[in-house]
Amino acid sequence: MSLSRRAVLARSVAGSAPLAAAAAVPAMSGPLGATAAAVPGSGGYEIGVGLSDITGPAAECGMMGYSQLEQQTAGIHLRPRARAFIIGHGGRRIVFVVAENGMIFQSVHRGVLAELARRFGDRYTEQNVLLTSTHSHATCGGSSNDYAYNLSILGFQQQVYDAEVDGIVAAIAAADADLGPGSLALGRGELHNASVNRSRVAWELNPVADKEHFPDAIDPAVTALSLVKGGRQVGAITWFATHNTSMTNENRLISSDNKGYASFAYEHIEHGVRYLDGAPDFVAAFAQTNAGDMSPNLNLRQGSGPTEDEFENTRILGERQYAASKAALAQARSMSGPVDSMLCYIDLADIAVDGRFTPDGQPRRTAPAAAGVSLIAGSIEDGPGLPGAPIPEGVRNPFLQALGGQDAPVPAWLADAQAPKAIAVPFALLPPVAWVPNVLPIQLVRVGELYLAAAGGEFTITSGLRVRRAVAAALGVPLEQVLLQGYANAYHEYVTTPEEYDSQQYEGASTLFGRYTLCAYQQEFARLATAFAARQAVPRGPAPRDVSNLQPNFQPGAGPDTVPLGRTFGDVLTQPAPAYAPGTQVAAEFVSAHPKHNIRRNGTFLEVQRQQASGEWVRVANEGEWAVKFFWSKRGTAESVARFTWDIPADATPGRYRFQHYADSLSPDGALHPFTGTTNDFQVG
Repeated sequence: MSLSRRAVLARSVAGSAPLAAAAAVPAMSGPLGATAAAVPGSGGYEIGVGLSDITGPAAECGMMGYSQLEQQTAGIHLRPRARAFIIGHGGRRIVFVVAENGMIFQSVHRGVLAELARRFGDRYTEQNVLLTSTHSHATCGGSSNDYAYNLSILGFQQQVYDAEVDGIVAAIAAADADLGPGSLALGRGELHNASVNRSRVAWELNPVADKEHFPDAIDPAVTALSLVKGGRQVGAITWFATHNTSMTNENRLISSDNKGYASFAYEHIEHGVRYLDGAPDFVAAFAQTNAGDMSPNLNLRQGSGPTEDEFENTRILGERQYAASKAALAQARSMSGPVDSMLCYIDLADIAVDGRFTPDGQPRRTAPAAAGVSLIAGSIEDGPGLPGAPIPEGVRNPFLQALGGQDAPVPAWLADAQAPKAIAVPFALLPPVAWVPNVLPIQLVRVGELYLAAAGGEFTITSGLRVRRAVAAALGVPLEQVLLQGYANAYHEYVTTPEEYDSQQYEGASTLFGRYTLCAYQQEFARLATAFAARQAVPRGPAPRDVSNLQPNFQPGAGPDTVPLGRTFGDVLTQPAPAYAPGTQVAAEFVSAHPKHNIRRNGTFLEVQRQQASGEWVRVANEGEWAVKFFWSKRGTAESVARFTWDIPADATPGRYRFQHYADSLSPDGALHPFTGTTNDFQVG
């Protein structure tokens, strides 16, 4: 059936000029300021860890990942955070950040680097800073300057952008302040029950030599790095490939998903980290690798596997990654060697690829960005886009209408360049500028014997394998020492092998720059790695674009709050029962205000408090931790209700407890008014 481009674009909304630069990249990272002196037995490294909240508005903000117009935030389950690690050796440092959000967009990358330059001069630059995302689909969208990724968000959201940039910078600054002598240990293992290949049809088209590397059609590799200072573990970074999408597109609570739970288990449950009590003494991040075709939904249905409960699946998949990290580190061995980094930019829309990197040995080219029809359909396993076909007309979106160009034709040359993709949306040709970036960074980071090949795509496991092989060959190191670090420094959707591309499953249709995108990556990473190994400079490449001045926003803001007749802000609408047994759930509701007035980053909307013998009330849990959920709802046009639940731990200390709610109301004169609401106390145990 013939579908109009307007219809396809509109349903994708409801469902989902580069500047030249003459600068050259230095062969080794530049001046980094003073470094901590190594002490005997320290391993010769300097180490710092930091953590900060990056939670966006908990109400009426489009969520990033599933591209569902109706999926807007309505509360918080597990607050997303940014975790930063600084590792130095021999006068050089690298910064590695894992952000629990949907993607690291180039806008955020640029904003973070600008603020780091303001604070630290040339100590931390694009050359030695690596920003990555866990790719949770249960977090706020709108931090991008790329129109394709703001369609279902209704435009750029300053609050979300500020929360991500400020949180990432705060985590890096905390790690910088934490620097001291330390040592590293690297462990490896495998995890076989936390991922499944969601695109097996495409994967089967790969050559036997590639498929033999993944006997179960998954990448089970677990790589874990332990950071130690003063004989005590202060941090851990674990790399494992699985989509961070246990939470479904029906969910409205902000959550860092399965990788967030893994961090929570390691930090809070094992190490007792209290997220509101200043700098934590232990930070654990769970990073992605080549997770493009790896789903955590083990039954190959959204929200299914190993149970039919998305919260349970999130916890179980997180626990499995946490346990795998611990098992890998139990066999870890001390690591030595330098740290170094190198970054350059490439124009993925126009790369001539040498035949050495193409399947048929013939020279090929990449193409300007275009989305295939299967992208619009979404991934059935992790979040379908369309409920069925044909795609109906009639969907309207003010952001889309403001941009225009929905009916831009697909010229024959682009159709040929993208074949066999059936093009739904020619992103590169839409006004006012291309809707996705084409000048993108590639980066190599070395930490001792471990190398990270970082790029902004969602690489399938076989795509990641081919990049790793190219880098390992250029560096002259074993394959296991190279990881593909996806979701890094920018975002441009998927990277499949040419063979996978031909099947035009969701991942192939989402490989925007054509059949030879991966081949271009192999070539460019080999070039970068060759220079890296020879300690030679490379050209910085074309400059990434900045379209921050062209950012419409049609998401309604939050106006003044009102309260029900006879009520005031903070009043308790539903009180807890007088007593509860451990293992049961407490619930309460408050007259509240719109969370956009104060998103309470690094704060909380609720404390669960226990009364001490002295009569003082102390916090034992808060919104943003696993056992507490915050549900926001609107009554009428301007009344807010905050509902909180607390799953009482089985080992909870007997005593008197209460809920205390914090928020800020907006009056008609534009003034904010903080308020507090407190429930009756109740007995536990």
